Parts: sequence; structure tokens; C-alpha cells
Amino acid sequence: MLNYIWAGLIIFSLVFAAVSDVRDLTRDTYRNSDPLPVTLVFPEGYRPEARHQPVVVRIDPATYRAFYRTENVPDSAYAGELVQFRTGRELRFAKDADVPEPLATIRRVTSPRENDLRGTLQALTFVSDSLATAAVLFAPVRFVRLQAITDAAFEFARTAVTLALGLIGLLALWLGLLRIAEAAGLVQHLARWTRPLLRPLFPDVPRDHPAFALITLNLTANMLGLGNAATPLGIKAMEELQKLNPRPDTATNAMVMLLAMNTASVQLVPPVLLMAIMGSAINELILPIILVTLASLVVAIVAAKLLGRLPAYRRTDPMLASNDDPKQPETDA
Repeated sequence: MLNYIWAGLIIFSLVFAAVSDVRDLTRDTYRNSDPLPVTLVFPEGYRPEARHQPVVVRIDPATYRAFYRTENVPDSAYAGELVQFRTGRELRFAKDADVPEPLATIRRVTSPRENDLRGTLQALTFVSDSLATAAVLFAPVRFVRLQAITDAAFEFARTAVTLALGLIGLLALWLGLLRIAEAAGLVQHLARWTRPLLRPLFPDVPRDHPAFALITLNLTANMLGLGNAATPLGIKAMEELQKLNPRPDTATNAMVMLLAMNTASVQLVPPVLLMAIMGSAINELILPIILVTLASLVVAIVAAKLLGRLPAYRRTDPMLASNDDPKQPETDA
């Protein structure tokens, strides 16, 4: 069901972007074929032989509003640079200049790396040695929103690959340590020690099952703010719970409970990033963090328990064999 929701959202976003881009093309929002009138001031005087020379760009607000059919107005002046080539002249605004829309969009699309608005200079007419009128023709801008969706898709794909590669080492380390602990019998001992605390929350898991120890390790890592360690431990705990699942395509109550408790993110130690940002001021937030995370944990446990009892979420499969009460029926979420 979640895949259908994601597919629907993607299709809706593409349709919305296409409609918006077609509307922009119809209205000629970015005036792709029309140059914008400007006034150029040369602080050092115009030098015909100079390849690069500083200029001050002035745009009349009334002309700008009428040209782009917008209520936005530019600043009184912008620092810039005139670059002269054998084939023509190019006007470049200063980097990160506070230009209004739609010039900001034109800059973002046509100059994403340098972040300087630039365009071909036309009809340069000198009023004096340091003052001239001209028109700037910017590069054409089309299908802005579709391009933004495409760029976002590639960016998130790159991020996903980076995260996946970064997790390989963590998974190998912690799963290797778990295998050593399992071979040494530490996992079984930890399962027996934590069973009295976790048994009421996970009644469907048999006694002395390794899942108890893995759940404990996962929750402990979350409480201590060790998110990198909690991820492989949680995955391993889910794998152990999946072995007890008679219907692999449906999550059991134990799996739902573990996911809910992880989502609640019980945090006794502030996150490292927050400590690095706030420093000693983080001490004022320790108590609120603990109270909020405990409240979220209670809500998560109660919600998982209550939803597991509703007919819409109850499953009729008999419960897996348990050492405590093998005849007790199972109600899986």
C-alpha cells in the first residue's frame, strides 16, 4: 500500500510541475527572448580595451514590474562586472546578489555553481564616459519545476548510496561483535536477564529467545544516543523476530512494538550534534528531553497495544509456541 502512495505522490508532483511549467511558458514568465533594460555606471570610466571592468547595474523599478509583470522590485543598484569578448559583451551581477523573482530563479537555473546572474549585453549606448544604457538578454529558462524534481531525485539517490556505503562498515562491525557474543553465550544470558522487563511488552516471543537480548541492545543504544550502533542491532532484532513470524508478509505484534519503541526514540543522553551546537547550554534541555522521550515511549507502547486488539489489525493465526503459555491466541498487528 505504501508503494502505491509513493507512486501516487510522485505522479501528482510530476503532473503539477508539468502544468506549472506549461503555464510559465504560455505566460512567458521569464521573458526568454526579450532583453531587460538596464543602466550601467562605470566607477572607473569605460575602458574599451579592458576585458573585465567593474560596473554598477541599475534597474528602474517601474520598468522591471512592467517587464516581468510582477510586484517585486529590485534594489536601487547592484555591483557587477562587464566582460568583453571578441564576439560580444556579457554582464555579470555580483555573486549572491539579492535579486528579486524571477531573476532569482533565472540565476539558480542558469548559474547554479557560480550563483551570479549573467546575460548577454545588447544595445550598449553611452551617455557619457561613465554612464550607459543597455539591455540584458538572459539565458532561456524552461521547465523549472520538472528540472527541480529531476535534480532532487538524483540528489536523494546520491544520498541513499552514500548512506548505504557508510552503513556497510557499521553493520559489519556490530554484527561481527554480535556473532562473537552469541558464540560466547552472552546473548543468551542477556536474554534471561532482560526477560522480566520485556516479557509484558513482547508476550509472543518464546522464553530465552535471542530476540530479547537484541531488543535490549537496540533500545540501550538508542537511549545512549548511539544511533549508528542502534541501526544494525535493530535490523538483527527484526531478523530474529521474523524467524518467529508464520506470515512473512505481515508484521507481528512484537515487530510492531519494537518499531514503535524505536520511533519513540527514548533519549537519555542528548544527541552529539546538539551538544556540539549548544555546548554547556545543553544541560538546560536534558530534563525536557528525558520527559518528552518517556512520554513518546508511553504513547508508542499504548498505541501498539491498543491497535493490536482492534479487529481491523487482529490476525486469526494461532500464536507461535511459547514456553509460558503455548495455547494463548496471538493477535498480530
